[in-house]
Amino acid sequence: MNKGIFWTVLSCLAFMAIVLSLFISRMNTARELTEQEYKDLGAYFIDPPRQLSDFHLISDQNMNFVIDDFKGKWSILFFGFTFCPDICPLTMKQLSNVKEELKDKANRINFYLVSIDPDRDSPENLRTYLDNFDEEFIGLTGEIDKIYKFSTQVNAPFFPVVNSNEENYTVDHSGSLVLINPEGNYAGFFRAPHDQNKIIKALDSLLN
Repeated sequence: MNKGIFWTVLSCLAFMAIVLSLFISRMNTARELTEQEYKDLGAYFIDPPRQLSDFHLISDQNMNFVIDDFKGKWSILFFGFTFCPDICPLTMKQLSNVKEELKDKANRINFYLVSIDPDRDSPENLRTYLDNFDEEFIGLTGEIDKIYKFSTQVNAPFFPVVNSNEENYTVDHSGSLVLINPEGNYAGFFRAPHDQNKIIKALDSLLN
């Protein structure tokens, strides 16, 4: 065979091999969902993410918790309370299932319950409650005015109840799951009602 033809054929084969390799690699690489696809899963993102004002809360370890403590990982926050009879335990169980299904990817997320009922939700009570769902879940409480101010920053409204004379009072609140990015900014939310399979699919894409 003519050497010129040989090298031409060899070059063509090498080029085709490279193109095929790139095609296969692209096919095997997970594509991030589009904005509309995220919305179809109940996930809404703020562009650009919103910087949060300083706040001071108390963790379930009775330690001060500030905005910088959100940095380094994605954070999912649910605003609820331990005496909640329905939506709160259901949502925390769903988050437990989400964490389990995400496997190693879940190491890049912190899950929080932010108490909207600090009169009853001490750090110790929060820790005991969360251990029923996942020992790595984090509870936050504090002074009601600081919790309320923080909740308004992330569009998770509730109606505060303070010094109630009723023993079994309830607190009306949002069912949304708040997303804070690893830079500590408000990035979006999952709209209620929640479908854990949709949350898993959205987070799986977000964490790629």
